[in-house]
Amino acid sequence: MSWQRLAAVLAAVCAVGLIAVAALTDIPSRLRTVATGGSPRDWNDWDRGAWERKNDDFSNPVVDGLWSRERMRESDSSDRPVARDVGVRDQGVTDPEPAPVTAEPVPRPYTVNAPVVGKLFFDTPDGPSVCSATVITDPDRPGASNLVWTAGHCVHAGAGGGWFRNVVFVPSYNDRGTGQNGTAGSAAPLGTWWADEARTSQEWIDEGAATGGAGSPFDFAVLHVKRSDGGGSASLEETVGAAARVSFAPRPADGISTIGIWGYPAAAPFDGEEMFTCRSRPGRLSIRTEQPSLYRIGCTMTGGSSGGGWFVEDSEGRPLLVSNTSIGPADQIWLAGPQLGSEAQQMFDALRRAATG
Repeated sequence: MSWQRLAAVLAAVCAVGLIAVAALTDIPSRLRTVATGGSPRDWNDWDRGAWERKNDDFSNPVVDGLWSRERMRESDSSDRPVARDVGVRDQGVTDPEPAPVTAEPVPRPYTVNAPVVGKLFFDTPDGPSVCSATVITDPDRPGASNLVWTAGHCVHAGAGGGWFRNVVFVPSYNDRGTGQNGTAGSAAPLGTWWADEARTSQEWIDEGAATGGAGSPFDFAVLHVKRSDGGGSASLEETVGAAARVSFAPRPADGISTIGIWGYPAAAPFDGEEMFTCRSRPGRLSIRTEQPSLYRIGCTMTGGSSGGGWFVEDSEGRPLLVSNTSIGPADQIWLAGPQLGSEAQQMFDALRRAATG
């Protein structure tokens, strides 16, 4: 797919996300143990004393057959919203609450209309969970990237927790649409890609919280993935035919005419099986005045779209990723995402060193 085509899609419909995870408790016993460093471990053991917390402790061995079509579909969202009046004391840094913008469905096929967008699946202490994510370019492998951008809370629990497990990316998830009898092939038209490296910000690891918005100005993550279903040696970018460039130069919200966001909302009234988009002019939302403000736009997307990319057009009319969905209120009228500055750049560079080291 050409950048011109993707830019045209962005101008028509753009997508979004929100802090979201899902729960499914009926897990086959044969999948409860994975090998880590040669030692068996019950992957369902989330004891705080043993749960990895360091930024370089990510471990994600492939578990064949874990992410079946049924398990993907049954991973419902369990939202972790912020209070609607968050930021109200920071007027001058926080702009007035935006009017809600109704999320619109992205037309299928997603492989043509939104090839860089996909769905992230992972296991948490509460069970299998879902987020959204974006294929991004890799300066070390031009045209052959295996990198994916998402939210920090989609890979790490934040303060007091550790890395989530069994993290996989499915580009163009459910591209053709499936009912209750859908097959795994139709759910993952371009394969299932397991993360073998991941990084999030140290600020998210130290401050991130399930409620209240703590850590959200640094709620971003990047993954390196590899195909696990025998689909060949082509890179992720070569397989999907596109990758989004990331901007690490924050721009003021009042200097952006429109931001578009993509994602897979999973909480009611959505079901996580379709991709949706919102497009609106951003404002500012401040969680803590000593930290960067977030971008905020009106959007009715729900949990499951967390981690979805936020795009503007660059000087040549191509989509440029400037944020990802982090937080939103319980009444689903707006979403907010972090600015991507020096902290995001440092995280990105650390992942590149780990992936090539």
